[in-house]
Amino acid sequence: MSILFLVLFIVLPSTQLLKLNIDNAPTVYFPDREPAVLADRELRKYFPNDQVYVLLFEGVALFSDGFLKAYDAVAKALEQLPAVHEVLALTNQDHISGTEDEFVVEPLIDVRRLDRTTPEQRRRRIVQDRFARRALVSLAGDAVAMVVIPDRANNSLERLSLEERILQTVRDHRLGGYLTAVAGQIPVDVAELRSMLHDNMIFIPSTIIIELLFIWWLFRRWLAVVLAGVAIGVVVNSTIALYVLVQQPFTLVTSIIPPLLSALTVAALVHLFNALVMCSRLGIAGEARVRKAVAEVERPALFAALTTAAGLASLGTSEIIPIRTLGLISAAGVLLTYLVVYRVLPEIVVRWDGRPWPRVSGSASLLDQAVSRMYRTGLRHPGWVIGLILAILAIASPQLANLKVETNLQRFFEPDHPIRAATRRIDEKLVGTMPLAVAFEGEQRDALKDPGKLALVRDFQRWLADQPEVDRTLSPVDFIEEMHWAFNAEKAEFRRLPESRELISQYLFIYDGDDLYDVVDRDFRHAQVMVNLNVHSANEIAALIDRARGYLREHVGGQMRWQIAGMGRLFADMEDLLVTGQVWSLVGALALIFLFMWLLFRSGETAVLGMVPNLSPILVIFIIMGVLGIWLDMATAMIASIAVGIAVDDTIHMYDGFRHRVAQGTSPTLALVRTYRGAGRAVIITTCILSAQFLVLTASDFVPTRNFGLLTAIGLATALLFDLLFLPALLIVIHGRHSPMRRWRGQRTKQGEDVEAGSRDRIDAAYWTPRRRAALVLELLSGAREPAEAARDYGLPEEQVRKWLRQAEKAIEEAMDDDFQEKRRKIRRLVRSYRRLKAENEQLRALQRASGAWERGSRGG
Repeated sequence: MSILFLVLFIVLPSTQLLKLNIDNAPTVYFPDREPAVLADRELRKYFPNDQVYVLLFEGVALFSDGFLKAYDAVAKALEQLPAVHEVLALTNQDHISGTEDEFVVEPLIDVRRLDRTTPEQRRRRIVQDRFARRALVSLAGDAVAMVVIPDRANNSLERLSLEERILQTVRDHRLGGYLTAVAGQIPVDVAELRSMLHDNMIFIPSTIIIELLFIWWLFRRWLAVVLAGVAIGVVVNSTIALYVLVQQPFTLVTSIIPPLLSALTVAALVHLFNALVMCSRLGIAGEARVRKAVAEVERPALFAALTTAAGLASLGTSEIIPIRTLGLISAAGVLLTYLVVYRVLPEIVVRWDGRPWPRVSGSASLLDQAVSRMYRTGLRHPGWVIGLILAILAIASPQLANLKVETNLQRFFEPDHPIRAATRRIDEKLVGTMPLAVAFEGEQRDALKDPGKLALVRDFQRWLADQPEVDRTLSPVDFIEEMHWAFNAEKAEFRRLPESRELISQYLFIYDGDDLYDVVDRDFRHAQVMVNLNVHSANEIAALIDRARGYLREHVGGQMRWQIAGMGRLFADMEDLLVTGQVWSLVGALALIFLFMWLLFRSGETAVLGMVPNLSPILVIFIIMGVLGIWLDMATAMIASIAVGIAVDDTIHMYDGFRHRVAQGTSPTLALVRTYRGAGRAVIITTCILSAQFLVLTASDFVPTRNFGLLTAIGLATALLFDLLFLPALLIVIHGRHSPMRRWRGQRTKQGEDVEAGSRDRIDAAYWTPRRRAALVLELLSGAREPAEAARDYGLPEEQVRKWLRQAEKAIEEAMDDDFQEKRRKIRRLVRSYRRLKAENEQLRALQRASGAWERGSRGG
């Protein structure tokens, strides 16, 4: 049945993975009812998409016949693509020019009439054009651009396909040598997709290989390696398949699920395999060994799975959809991990595992030594350990002030990454590529032909022009001013807004171009000011938006409806969602973890105590972020909840073992020693595996992947340090000689002992049954280990171990001595004779008592 389960959960999810929707477009990150989404959706009813491809061409002879003909052919070919809504190019851009009594609208460059102009004349015409300058041509005329506007906001794979077709079209027309940069919001999304796919192809296999090598190194069993590989495949594939079932896209955020769940699966397996090793040492074999091992770790493993799932599920409070989905689906994956590891795999182990598990030797035993040194330090010097750690945290805490909530998609890439270099190049040659839009709406049709309302728009544009974040603005006012200038023989003093509504209406009636309607609808009720920003960080954009709102409230007020929208606002609003989501997810994670620990330990005070080591990763992660200047952004917003959810596993395993032993009457010191000798190795192994896996991610060229790997590894290492050093010190301080607390059975704790004194404490008779003592003696007699080593590994007094060995040797010697055996048989015959004689005497006495009673009765009669 277990094998059938595994086969089904490998095959069925794999068929669903082919339907996985890989999409990292910005629109998938926001809920449908988010104000920025509603504003942008309303804007797109009237105006084109502001997420575009910007192509920059540089080189000699940019205005020659040959280049311009090829350039125009590229633009026309791209317009034929089904996914393209519009292409803005020098050869289809409206140019408004005038005479003494009229103005005309014609193409900026007409490739049919190139013979009428020279390249230099074309260059001057383009550079001087109000609409092309810095939008389609650099001020120096040494670079020209082309803007491709997609038909709709496609998913990332479709965007990638469109970008490849655009580049192929450029190459087909032999302009590949001129193309020096491709930037814009869509190319950034495509670059993120490429990095995500590249990292997944490299790091998912490499991390799984590392995990399996760890399993082999630690347990030296091919069965363990095979089971680990199967469990990882079942858990990861099934969890990713949930994205298909719930119809959610696989995003940059989602890409952390495979390494995360594979690591958690291996961590659960290590606890199970370690329990099997411990039971094998005691001579237990077959089904009994598996049942005993599962019973040892099942309860803490269940609560560890629940608390980890709770930590991840707390991300469900985030308003950012991929983060919310990640939290809920990965929580389901954690619960599936528990089901597979502790319910399904044991049945397979029962059937196929008949050999003893090898004991730890060589370099693997270094882990045991590391565990021993750390917890012994905490036990011997608890006050110093606690004081030193708290002092270090206090000294480092001011770095929290340097923690910055910020997102900049450009900084997701290295400075020399092609997309970042391309964006810098276009920002330098043309205008900034971050779009922002301000929408205006009049009360009725033709409301935006009113000079008064247009003057409000013009004044707002002038205010924007003074803002350092703004490179360029475009609105209907620019077109109307250009018409007025052209109609008046291109005199400079007429490049202004007419004061007559009738004149404006006349200009608009004469205008026969198309570009105007990218900024105003044909009813002249809805208009937009298109803004190109030279900044890419969310905080800087948000600051500009706040100032713009202040200006609009003061100067426009209720004269027109206005709304700030576009990609810039979506990106800026993300910061508020990040901060809110971070706070609530962290609060939710801690609350749920506390609840599960309270249910596990049945004590609020104990749950609070267990939370202490799990708060440390959060604090240390934020301190490290402040020191290294790592921002709290889309990539790092999840780390705190994930780290605390993972770290709590080890605390539960350690604290549950300690509590169980103390409840049985073991002294706190000895309980800690035995707990850390039993579960400590599994704890440090799981942390090593998890940390090594996440550290592998630091080799990525993609900054979010690298930061996530580094900070998660730091958080896990911090949690391990607190579990092995701070937690035993804290427990000794609370439960030691001077503790004001009573033990769980209401008894005062014994006088505190040194760690070495713990080895002289009484034997746990309930645990060391005759069968287990015999198994230990067999190890000693076989030469597999020395008494001192066995005493250290099992937390026993060395003298007691040697006593058991002497007793066993004596019993064997007597059993092999023929004279002794003959004497033993004689003694047994004497014992049997004695027992028969004793029985006969008892019968005789009974008869005598009965006879005496009969005689007394006769005399009385």
